[in-house]
Amino acid sequence: MSPPRTPVIDFHLHPGRYDRYHPWVQEIYRRFQGENAREFLDRVLTPEGLVRYLDECGVDYAVCLAEQNPKTTGLISNEWVAEFCAGQERLIPFCNINPFIEPYPARALERCVRELGFRGLKLMPGYQGFSPNDRIVYPLYAKAAELGIPVLVHTGSSIFPGFRLRYANPLDLDDVAIDFPELTIVMAHSGRGLWYEEAFFLARLRENVYMEISGLPPKNLLRYFPDLERLADKVIFGSDWPGAPPIKENIEALRALPLSEETKAKILGGNAARLLGIAA
Repeated sequence: MSPPRTPVIDFHLHPGRYDRYHPWVQEIYRRFQGENAREFLDRVLTPEGLVRYLDECGVDYAVCLAEQNPKTTGLISNEWVAEFCAGQERLIPFCNINPFIEPYPARALERCVRELGFRGLKLMPGYQGFSPNDRIVYPLYAKAAELGIPVLVHTGSSIFPGFRLRYANPLDLDDVAIDFPELTIVMAHSGRGLWYEEAFFLARLRENVYMEISGLPPKNLLRYFPDLERLADKVIFGSDWPGAPPIKENIEALRALPLSEETKAKILGGNAARLLGIAA
């Protein structure tokens, strides 16, 4: 009897409809999805349409992200994402709590998890204007640890207006990893641009810190992280779609890397399945 297949999981997908984003985000979508991006995304970005698209790409599960960034990208509310994912086992909702919008962030997070069914938290410090180790967000980390959910934190660059790079250094998460050792921390984009070495070192050093590689061309991963195989248990695939090439292309490029099949399976879904409690 052959062993069960490791699921393929996209840990970083934006389900917000085209018209919910600012024009500069729409421009990025057109760059990757073509001039007919709006028509294409209006068709695909329904719950049923997205599941069909995942099937076409060979993806079993996708983490769908809310984002409350009125100045930098747009507003994809937690309620909207919860409704989008409702009844779709393969769509895993992660809420976004903006500490400058929510008067009681920890209370809002608990509601998202216990009442709306969210299974993780996305933080976007550079988009919202706070440092990841600012005490303003410590109640969120404490609540996430209590609820047993992972926290995905944007690290590295972004090209969108209003984004503040100084809030995107992955080393700021070292304080969080030490202060909340029971919290699972996932570095979105793995320090993209400036901090690849820092992200890699932090994931090696701290047991509860993981790297997520969305927004990075898979063909370049071994240039960014020459010792990637040494960290096979700590690297997680994500696409950043639709602001990225088709998911299937990213998966194929990752499968073409000179890595062991075991490492590829872990990156493409095994590690994420462990963090999300998904059985193989």
